[in-house]
Parts: sequence; C-alpha cells; structure tokens
Amino acid sequence: MDKLKLIIKREFLAKVKNKSFIVMTVLSPLMVVGLFSLIIFLNEKNAEEIRTIAFVDESQQFTDAFEDSDAVKYINLTSLGIEQAREKTKEFYYGLLVIPKSDSLSELSNGITFFSNDTPSLTVLSSIESKLEKKIRNLKIAQLQIDVDKIKSIETKVTIDAENFSGEKSSKIGSVLRMFAGGGFGYLIFMFIIIYGTSVMRSVIEEKTSRIIEVIISSVKPFQLMMGKIIGNAMAGILQFIIWMVIGGILLFAITLYFGVGEVSSSSAQMAPEMVQQMQNSSNNDLQLILQEIKNLPILTMFFSFIIYFLGGYLIYSSIYAAIGAAVDSETDTQQFMMPVLMPLVIAIYVGFSVIENPHGPIALAFSLFPLTSPIVMLMRIPFGVPWWQLITSISLLIVTFIGMVWFAAKIYRVGILMYGKKPSYKEIYKWLKY
Repeated sequence: MDKLKLIIKREFLAKVKNKSFIVMTVLSPLMVVGLFSLIIFLNEKNAEEIRTIAFVDESQQFTDAFEDSDAVKYINLTSLGIEQAREKTKEFYYGLLVIPKSDSLSELSNGITFFSNDTPSLTVLSSIESKLEKKIRNLKIAQLQIDVDKIKSIETKVTIDAENFSGEKSSKIGSVLRMFAGGGFGYLIFMFIIIYGTSVMRSVIEEKTSRIIEVIISSVKPFQLMMGKIIGNAMAGILQFIIWMVIGGILLFAITLYFGVGEVSSSSAQMAPEMVQQMQNSSNNDLQLILQEIKNLPILTMFFSFIIYFLGGYLIYSSIYAAIGAAVDSETDTQQFMMPVLMPLVIAIYVGFSVIENPHGPIALAFSLFPLTSPIVMLMRIPFGVPWWQLITSISLLIVTFIGMVWFAAKIYRVGILMYGKKPSYKEIYKWLKY
C-alpha cells in the first residue's frame, strides 16, 4: 500500500509540475472566456451595422409593408424606375428589392427580385420575405371582402403550462436548463477521459521506451504501477478542472456582468419609463422562473452521480489506455487499438441528443445502463428524472465492469510492459490473458 501511495504521489507531482500543465491550467479558462467575450463583441458590432435597402414597388401595394428597424432602413425609389434605382443602389445602398406589377397576387409572389453587389444575408432576406408574406396574406383576405382587423382579433397566442401528476410545474426554460446541465456534465466526462486517458497511455509508453520500467518493475508489482499511474493522473486532472471552474466562473461572471450592465444602461436611457418598468417586471418574472427551475433540478443526485460516473468512467477507460500503452512500443502503434476505445464514447455523445428529446425512451435507457456509455448518457438523463432502480442498476454494472476491466488490463499490462520489438495483434494480446 505504501508503494502505491508513492507511485500516486510521483505521478501526481510529475504531472502538476510539468510546464505545459501549468500553462494550460492558467491559459485555458482565459482562452475560453476571451473567445466568449470576442463573440459577444463581434455580435454587438455586427448589430450596430445599419443596412439600407431600396425598393421599387411597381404594384403600388407594398409601400406601407416596409418599416425601419434598428438594423435595416428602407428607401422608396419607385419614382426613379428600375434601371435608375439599380444604378443608385450599386453606389449607395446594400440592395434593391423589385416588386413587379401583376394582376395576380400568387404570380406576383414568385416574381419578386432582390439585387445586391454581394450575396445577401439570410437574416435580411428572411425578414423581407416575412414582411411580404404578411402583406400578401392581408391583401388576399381583403380581396375576399373579409375585415383584416377581425381576423387579427381572433388570433390567439397559446401558452401551455406543463405540470406532472404530483403537482410539480415545469416550463421550456426548465427543459433548456436540464439539457445544458446534463450535456455539460456528460461533455466534461468525455473530455476528461480523452485527455487524461491518453496521458496515462503516453506515460506508460515513455517509461517503456526509455527502459525505466525495467527498474521500477523490479521493486513494484505491475498492478500497483498501473493503478498508481491511473489514480495519480486522475488527481491531477481533478485539480486542473477545479482550477478551471473557479477561474472560468469568476471571469465569465465578470464579463457577463460588464456586458449586461452596459447594455441595460445604454438602452434604458432611450426608453419610456413605462417600457422600462415593463421590462424590469418581465425580467424579474423570468429570473424567478429560472430560480424555481434550478430549485426543481435534482442537484444532489446530479452532484453525487457526477462523482461516481466521473470516477467509474475514467477508471475503466484509463485502464484500457494503460493496457494499450503497455502493449505497444510507440504512440504510432496505438492507432489500431484506439478506434474500438473511442467508438463507445462517440456513440454516447450522439445518443445524448436523442436523450434530450426522449430521456425515458428505450434507446436512452439501454445506453444509460451499458457501462461503456453510461457515464455520459446517464448524466444527461438525470436532470430529467431517472427512477432509482435504473440509477442503482447502472452504477452496479459500472462497478462490475470496472473490476473486470482492471483485471483484464492488468493481465495485458503485466506481460506487455516488458515486451519489445514486436507489434502486437489482437490475437497476441488474447494469448497474454492466459499467461
């Protein structure tokens, strides 16, 4: 046991003191927050750009359909004619919308053209199409001698309140929060397994190729060495993630607060007091709803499940990575073994999308019980509510698989760690299990 502690300590310190580990621990959250800030900044700059669109309405029916917005201004050039309007638009404006004269609204809707120097924005085109569709709809209603205002008065927006049979209410915001919570935890485990599993494999390959392993094995059992590497790297990874979460959380909060305050202060100055009051009331209601949905999340279950699946999933896959590292002589030789290892993880991420739509369906249930995918899929399901028997069954299968996988990996590690000069095949590795 003392030797195992020494190996864990050695692996942990070797990883933590590494310059690349220190640099990435500090820079990674700064890079993520910097990218987040850049996206916000670019979006704000993009929103500040005002596009001026000219239009020629030969039908004389759509002039009142174009209302200016914060991003788009409309100019009526119908009096100039199409040719002069084209020449003027080329020099001064973003684009020219030409609405031909037609006796049929259906034919007219297929003859509208937008001219521009460059490929127009999909957002701008969609906005114009929406305005035209609304106007044509109203014109057709008027042709049927139906009062448009009466049609508008019978249009009703329906908001469905979701509630389970025990009286607990839910909302769309709650679904979004559950999706992000489950997806975030699942993605963290996926990244941790990939990054630190391969780190264990590289460490084993490095010691094997430098022949240091021959000296270490003379005083330590291969199983102790393998577990020491796995646990030591896991501890370093957990420390790095904690630092990332603390630094990233502080920076994201500061950036969000900065952009939020600036946006509110600049926009509020241009609004009427009544409108500001309405927005504040709406924001308070949304905030209360979000807080209520967060309160409804199974936070304790999510937290403890994350720890269990985090450790279980990492230990399973890192054992496999350690066995692969012991079986080969160089990192190049690992490629033939990597695909079978990565496939369950990739499948788990893709299955996670179906979990969001149907968290209690047969596909979600099957992959949340299968040990090689359950660390990711089950964590995506837990925010939506999972029966205890499924959670217990999944964890039990995970533990049993971990024990079997460690035994399996230890057998390969024990033999492969001292094998040199021969590229192993699956058949050869199978023979090692019998030694």
